[in-house]
Amino acid sequence: MENMKKQWSRRQFINTAIAGMAGAAVIPHLSTGKSFKPADAVLKLGFIGMGRQSMFLLNGFIQIPGVEVVAGCDVYGIKRKRFVKRVSSFYAKAGRTVKPDVYEKYQELLARTDINAVVIAVPDHNHAMIAIAACKAGKDVYLEKPMTFTIKEGQTLRKVVRKTGRILAIGSQQRSDANFQHAVKLVQSGALGKITNVNAYVGAPPTPYNLPEEKLPSDLNWDLWLGPLDKPIHYNNQLDPLITLDPDKDEDIWGAWRWYKEMGGGFTTDWGAHMFDIAQWGLGMDNSGPVEISPIGDGTEYMKFKYADGVIMTSEPFDDKKTKGVKFIGENGWIEVARGYFKASDQKFYAPKTEAVEGPYETRIPHQVNFIESVRSRKDPVVPVETGHRSCTVCTLGNIACELKRTIKWDPAKEKFIDDADGAATKLMHYKYRKPWKLV
Repeated sequence: MENMKKQWSRRQFINTAIAGMAGAAVIPHLSTGKSFKPADAVLKLGFIGMGRQSMFLLNGFIQIPGVEVVAGCDVYGIKRKRFVKRVSSFYAKAGRTVKPDVYEKYQELLARTDINAVVIAVPDHNHAMIAIAACKAGKDVYLEKPMTFTIKEGQTLRKVVRKTGRILAIGSQQRSDANFQHAVKLVQSGALGKITNVNAYVGAPPTPYNLPEEKLPSDLNWDLWLGPLDKPIHYNNQLDPLITLDPDKDEDIWGAWRWYKEMGGGFTTDWGAHMFDIAQWGLGMDNSGPVEISPIGDGTEYMKFKYADGVIMTSEPFDDKKTKGVKFIGENGWIEVARGYFKASDQKFYAPKTEAVEGPYETRIPHQVNFIESVRSRKDPVVPVETGHRSCTVCTLGNIACELKRTIKWDPAKEKFIDDADGAATKLMHYKYRKPWKLV
């Protein structure tokens, strides 16, 4: 491992980019952590979900020294073929022969005793169920954000992770970004004085599913794709976007399941898992959350989250461009932070310029390296399960308030609703899985 680290630099990477992807990403650093057990063993990695986000993640993880991608799983046959093609091509260019095994059912991949960790990048409604199964199978987990589809799923996954002693990292990579780290340091150090308001713009809540039904591809197992969802949902190619292998053409869009309430949480969870997450971090609320949540249309144009100390967070933009980012407003000034963007009320709040790193955001931020180091050292990653759950809860609370069209009150310590006389809010903390699917 030490020899491999010496060969790794900020401007260098293995010159074997995966064919058809947007170039191999630079992994900015490898720090010296404790050895993986057994010492210096190759960490064998499996992927569950092989869509667009998974390809970004693959492009990063496969380049980390000491990591070998050995298996993948997807319910869509053509995406399994793409995975084999790209992994095999990568290793062939590196002078190695590695042909990964692929599976349609995640249970078969998890049964592999040689796999140390898995990357889970499936639609949100399958996150918790698969992550729990992975932990119980003895695998460490890199789980895409938002952590879960429901609040109860998050509570359950949190318990399982700690009970099994597994490492679970959430793909909220902004926490590994020096720009966001600098912003949070300013807030938490008191440089802005007492924080009064936060503008965290993420976008709109989900809408009812309204895409027309289309013919199902012969190699897509739609029943497995739906998993535990309890409502009938017909296929449309936007839910699992089309790709081709000859010519090699990737997805043109992100999977549209995220925009519909039957399958996802809209922008509220898709971008809230990033921007609400940074707000929570800055406010020191990683183990807590808001106490009152108001929906769009209940006296506000944007979702409003009130914390016990009086701080108000709204989901409104801080500029005319509607940049997805966060603005912290304090007694002594303000700062705005987004991806590749920082602005402040005073020059003293700016950080020294750092060397820019090229590549897709998902892989040029050293978040994936942090997960691998956590697996080796057995120490919590930058975004552990508790943090992922709390940030995801904030997003879901916003959607629950919008669904009910009324202000709701929340006890973040007990993780229960207050003054929920009719039980409507509590009911939305989860749903009954269709048979035979089970959470645990």
